[in-house]
Amino acid sequence: MYPTLTDSQRALQDGRTTSAELTEAALARAADPAGEGARVFTQLYAEQARAAARASDTLRAAGLARSPIEGLPISIKDLFDVTGGTTLAGSVAREGAPAATRDAVVVERLRAAGAVLVGRTNMSEFAYSGLGLNPHYGTPRNPWDRATGRISGGSSSGAAISVTDGMALAGIGSDTGGSVRIPSALCGLTGFKPSAQRVSMEGVLPLSVNLDSIGPLAASVRDCAILDAILAGEDPADVPQAARLRGLRLALPVTIVLDGMDDHVKATFDAAVTRLVAAGVQIDEIEVPEFAKLAEINSKGGFTASEAWAWHRELLERAGDKYDPRVRTRILRGKEMSAADFIDLLEARKRWIAGVSARMAGYDALLMPTVPVVAPEIAPLEANDEQFGSTNLLILRNPTFINFLDGCSLSLPCHAPGTAPVGLMVSALNGADRRVLEIGLAIEALLAAQG
Repeated sequence: MYPTLTDSQRALQDGRTTSAELTEAALARAADPAGEGARVFTQLYAEQARAAARASDTLRAAGLARSPIEGLPISIKDLFDVTGGTTLAGSVAREGAPAATRDAVVVERLRAAGAVLVGRTNMSEFAYSGLGLNPHYGTPRNPWDRATGRISGGSSSGAAISVTDGMALAGIGSDTGGSVRIPSALCGLTGFKPSAQRVSMEGVLPLSVNLDSIGPLAASVRDCAILDAILAGEDPADVPQAARLRGLRLALPVTIVLDGMDDHVKATFDAAVTRLVAAGVQIDEIEVPEFAKLAEINSKGGFTASEAWAWHRELLERAGDKYDPRVRTRILRGKEMSAADFIDLLEARKRWIAGVSARMAGYDALLMPTVPVVAPEIAPLEANDEQFGSTNLLILRNPTFINFLDGCSLSLPCHAPGTAPVGLMVSALNGADRRVLEIGLAIEALLAAQG
């Protein structure tokens, strides 16, 4: 549906376009007053992007290409340090804070690979929501139903729309409880959350050091694999190959994850499962009672509230009135957690991971809907705190299980063309990143072949 990195790279190699042309087109869409650019970017790097594109074209003319993303426009979430700029994280509370003196490691790796960085993308303030609403910079609207005005999902909201609207060929986001996978699912993109330790968090403004991870939002599984390798400092030419579907064993949890599905998501997800079974995949429905216990484990705020409070407490004292009140309230929950509470949480997580891991034994991956509902409308969420809170919990629910598991996870679109986007999530234990991508490639090919 959207142009892939591979197709765009081939067009550059064949001389059908240039990096300068691709970059000008992306910047023009971002600057179009009739488009979403003002809500998508907190900062555009127009001149720097043009300079990087010219440099890339010069290298290509000399027969050089640094990686499969050489000369391609990429957006970065407003969480990553960029030399000379202040990382605002979708907030106004850090305005005037010292500028970064060096790039985040992920930014360094993107530059070294030849990416053209077009700008910083908008997000839920300080990444603390799965909905993507932002009262400071506006809320990017989902392309599926822009007239009504629906969320793109969060927290990497601007990252998703930068890709769907052609302002970038891929976006780099963060995922603490689904912030890469949720907007990918709601907007018809593919999003990959790697094992948390896989990609360096150096130079990244944290939400929860125990749960944060960095991953791509893109047009295909292969695009995600290429970007993941670059972000992890690996060879992007060594991307996974599609798994053989026949003989795969996937576990479909029936505890919690299928609750509250709307009719469209249920029908779409069920159809995808039926196709996989017809292709020879063994899918077993399993109980995962640990999933039902997670809400109680996190009842005092969990890692996000406690670790966010640790980072934000001084800034809240100085500039708490500049925060989105909904974000400030959730962070302040962490103030009430004691050291003993936090130690209990660490121990509970170990037991929880061991329990879920035992239930996954013998399976290649877990399969579930990324989000149980289609993208909700923005206006009711802005107007009603209670609706905001319940919808946020519902949309974060399934992806959050995998962050707490310390696993890896891929969301890929499984909806029929012309219908509301729905994400299918493939997840596995820590370190199984390559296997998840292999399975994702195979599922993507199957769904594309059947339309």
